Amino acid sequence: MITESLQQKLELFAAQIRLETLKEFAHLGFGHVGGAMSIVETLAVLYGAFMRIDPANPRWEDRDWLVLSKGHAGPALYAALALKGFFPMEELKTLNKPGTNLPSHCDRNKTPGVDMTTGSLGQGISTAIGIALGNRLDGRDNITYLILGDGECDEGQVWEGALFAAHQRLDNLVAFVDYNKQQLDGYTRDVLDLGDLAGKFASFGWHAQEVDGGSVAEIYNAVEKAREVKGQPAVIVLHTVKGRGCSFAEGILNNHHMTFTEEQIAEAIAKAEQAVEMISSREVNP
Repeated sequence: MITESLQQKLELFAAQIRLETLKEFAHLGFGHVGGAMSIVETLAVLYGAFMRIDPANPRWEDRDWLVLSKGHAGPALYAALALKGFFPMEELKTLNKPGTNLPSHCDRNKTPGVDMTTGSLGQGISTAIGIALGNRLDGRDNITYLILGDGECDEGQVWEGALFAAHQRLDNLVAFVDYNKQQLDGYTRDVLDLGDLAGKFASFGWHAQEVDGGSVAEIYNAVEKAREVKGQPAVIVLHTVKGRGCSFAEGILNNHHMTFTEEQIAEAIAKAEQAVEMISSREVNP
């Protein structure tokens, strides 16, 4: 179970990721704001508490891997990687600009710390399974983490992968579904109702949990439990809010990819800075 001091550390890391992600978007005036904001807490827990990584050696063979299948949320991942020291923070200002190493969607050939090129939705689960299976065949004990979008789960390839991973008993694979209830062109319930996602994965042979995706404590405890599962892959369904923590995007339907004014992003950044300061100043028991 998470301690109070670790919870504060992860909440602070999440607030910093959210702030730096907003700053990335500020240099463009547009971007995939909604889906980047909804996975911030998950990235904070993974990179702040669990993932075995070496920023000085991003291709370390025994590292844990992350496949961000919803690759359009790359800006949030870039912020986490920069904060962990994979590349200079200054590079965040180059998001999606000519010659950048930080493209709109994740590219393993460009960005230190990005393990898999993603963005063609539905395909990330297959690559994550291949990584997990390959590492197991090589005798490694590392873990592959996978982040899926909820709209992405409309794709049949996701469920083919779910069957295969269970059949192969890939207990070195932990998946998350960013269940923010929205996709590019509407609410998931209207486009293609996903129903009980955790129940679906469980019926396919996965160990399934559901948590509040905005709570680092709930995510941490779920990951801790998922890592202990033997003989089957694990999935954590994250109940999230698309655009969470961004004043002009949260609660807006068309927030998948959006433009914004200088005033809007300045207000969002100011609120994110306040969140960082508030968490930093909070006293907790060690």
